[in-house]
Amino acid sequence: MKHLCLLMACSLLVLAGAARAEDLKTALDKDYPSLESLYHTLHSHPELSAFEVESAKSLAEEARKAGFEVTEHVGGTGVVAVLKNGAGPTVLLRTELDALPVEEQTGLPFASHVRVKNAKGEEVPVMHACGHDIHMTVWTGAARRMAAEKDKWSGTLVMVAQPAEETVDGARRMIKDGLFTRFPRPDYNLAIHDTNNLPAGQVGWVSGFRQAAADTVDIEVRGIGGHGATPEVTRDPVVLASYIVVALQTLVSRNKDPFDPAVVTVGSIHGGTKHNIIGTSVHLQLTVRTFKDETRKLILDGIKRIAENEGRAFDLPEDKLPVVTVSDDFAPSLYNDPALVAKLVPAMQKELGAAVVPGRPIMASEDFSQFERVEPKIPTVMFDIGAVDPKIWATTADHNTLPGPHSPFWAPVAEPTIKAGVIALVSSAQELMARK
Repeated sequence: MKHLCLLMACSLLVLAGAARAEDLKTALDKDYPSLESLYHTLHSHPELSAFEVESAKSLAEEARKAGFEVTEHVGGTGVVAVLKNGAGPTVLLRTELDALPVEEQTGLPFASHVRVKNAKGEEVPVMHACGHDIHMTVWTGAARRMAAEKDKWSGTLVMVAQPAEETVDGARRMIKDGLFTRFPRPDYNLAIHDTNNLPAGQVGWVSGFRQAAADTVDIEVRGIGGHGATPEVTRDPVVLASYIVVALQTLVSRNKDPFDPAVVTVGSIHGGTKHNIIGTSVHLQLTVRTFKDETRKLILDGIKRIAENEGRAFDLPEDKLPVVTVSDDFAPSLYNDPALVAKLVPAMQKELGAAVVPGRPIMASEDFSQFERVEPKIPTVMFDIGAVDPKIWATTADHNTLPGPHSPFWAPVAEPTIKAGVIALVSSAQELMARK
């Protein structure tokens, strides 16, 4: 009899879980046409970093309609929406607002044809080439569902719409403007990001380092100019810059633990004016990607050491040595808290089953990491949301050939991508704030 009662209790729990999943998915099915309409509007009206005025207004209005207390213009165009629902933890859900200066080539009927002037006054095309329009739509869907299902959770929900992620300074600006002092300080930070590494409908998780830190480095290589026919009386900065570019590769291949990923890329090299003139300078532009803080220091220190000592090897005077400048605007690495991942993955699996799969770290950067690194640090997780047409995924031998974020051809399959994202955020938030 005891075993029978236990079996019946387990069956009831399974049925309750199935009913709950059906309830969430049914509600999302009903809400989806409205979300799709919002997605099309956001996609066809993209805005550059720090200029996301209309996108911010749209999300602020959506949050107000759902019953949130909304504050606009946080850190520029940022939006913070707060919903208090009794005692319990505070959970932050974040989306980005900005698009990229990319000319869309997807051929979608709602494709962007927007052209605007950037901060330099240059006219550029604009496209949601990183899927932030998907993220904003998921954010809106999650806000609606959480507001409609207040009987299932207790605590404080903080919805953050962040500007200027692509320029990695929006999160810092919101924090400086009092994100964690003017508003309830979160116990947990959650976000999603679309990806071409998974088919639409799947959710990927990574425990530990998820994305790399990104540093921007400039090297001004100086020389002693002269006639191209008399190099012996000059110190050629073009040749010196070439030596520096090659030597920098040893930082990754010979100075660092091979099991600790890092990237040093020289993305731009400019110098000289004419065939037969040895110039006086060459400008190098680098991007550096690392996971660990100590590895970041090793690489940045190494860049300075190599640049200066290659200059000395070229017999440059000390006042002519290459000058290395590291930008203050950088995105730290993003670390998914392992304990939080372990708690949330089963909650998502209850709703999505086998569609919740292990993901993999990437060397791209994300300034969502700034929200994690405020002291004391806040447990943070970002999940991947697959966005590739499952049929195309299944018939493509090499998935690396598929268009992805920052490509002019990036076109997520909207419905399964948006629905999986909403379910991932709602199930995670409700797991953390479940009524006891």
